Parts: sequence; C-alpha cells; structure tokens
Amino acid sequence: MKIITFGTFDMFHIGHLNILERAKEQGDRLIVGVSSDALNFSKKSRNPICDEDARMRIVSALKCVDEVFLEESLALKAEYIQRHQADCLIMGDDWAGKFDHLADLCKVIYLPRTPAISTTQLIEVVKEIK
Repeated sequence: MKIITFGTFDMFHIGHLNILERAKEQGDRLIVGVSSDALNFSKKSRNPICDEDARMRIVSALKCVDEVFLEESLALKAEYIQRHQADCLIMGDDWAGKFDHLADLCKVIYLPRTPAISTTQLIEVVKEIK
C-alpha cells in the first residue's frame, strides 16, 4: 500500500520523525510532499528557516521515506494523490477533517501529533535566546 503525506518539515525535530515513521507503518511505500517555500509563506505568513532544497534533502535521507516531491499548492492534494497512485493520505491531527473530501480517492487517516513539540515553538525558544 502506498502512503502519502505532506508537511513543511522546517527545523526537523522528533515530532516530524515520529509522524513519518508511523505513516510508513501503515503501508509499504511512503511518499512525502514537502511544502515549497512559497506555500509555507502562504500558510504561515513567514518564510521557513531552512529552504525547500534543504528540507527535501533532509526528508529524503530518512530510511522510512521512499520518495519526496515538492508540494506547491494545498489545492493540488487530489492531483498529488492521483499522480503518485496513493492508497492512503496520512496527516497530523491538527488537520483533522480538512481532507475528508479526498476519501473518494484514498483512505484518509489523521495521526496524533507528538505532544509538547512544534517548529513554531522551537523558533520562539531560539528567538528568546538571542
């Protein structure tokens, strides 16, 4: 079974690794869409700390990840699912319900996020240290 997931994966941390490893456990092949710098800015009104090439390289290096591509638009999720022939979309539960409309293309699962860790939180900690 092919699993597809998406994320920014900025300042890669244990929460990212946890969700990717749990996603891989759901199938044979894990395909990851890494949000482009422009998409990240449109979602969060800030540029990522690490650029898209670095983030794609980090995610590609993980043994649980089989394929990585650049996600350029949230509106193209259905196209990405079809292009990669994914059987299941897995997202963090912070997106719960937002992709249920894709259930006619593939199974949709929302996994719990790792408690007490987020990229936004890490960025705030680093700002305080300066």
